[in-house]
Amino acid sequence: MVTDHRKLPRRRGEALNAAIYQATLDELDEAGYAGLTMERVAERARASKASLYRRWPTRIELVMEAVYHTLPTPESSPDTGNLRDDLLAMLRLTAKAMAGPAGEAMRGLLGEALRGNSPLSALRKNSTRTSRKLMEEVLRRAVERGEVDPAAITPRRLDAGHALLRHHFLFEGSPIPDELIVAVVDEVLVPLFTRG
Repeated sequence: MVTDHRKLPRRRGEALNAAIYQATLDELDEAGYAGLTMERVAERARASKASLYRRWPTRIELVMEAVYHTLPTPESSPDTGNLRDDLLAMLRLTAKAMAGPAGEAMRGLLGEALRGNSPLSALRKNSTRTSRKLMEEVLRRAVERGEVDPAAITPRRLDAGHALLRHHFLFEGSPIPDELIVAVVDEVLVPLFTRG
């Protein structure tokens, strides 16, 4: 039975966006990226298709925004009091996100990109910007504690940990094993930022 959205209480702004984001994630979880349609998201969010298409002209844009809206933010990155534990906590949050609807969306978006149907540059830019901001926050605190020399922080070093997780995710699948996260932190990230 299709719900007539015109008979429901009107939601606007953030309340409507939140409902649509959640509906998108639920659809990704249930139907996968290939099975996700704007119609099903609208029905699940109890919104009109027109309200979706006004905000997100394509399924790609809707999925990208819904996923990035749910990813960890620099403000939410754990502060354990030391660099190693902060890095472990942050990468574990990333791995958890990749094991859920966000990972399903990434696979679908990359598939679209390989077929030439997706703005790959936007996907790459958003992914890099988000992970880099998380690393910058962890390292800002480490610099304040005297654990890291600011000169050791470079764009490539900021990208290293998440790049290794994405590589594993794309070629080995998920979930990303905790042993891999510990190895990335202990063998790559901590040495990169603390040894000359």
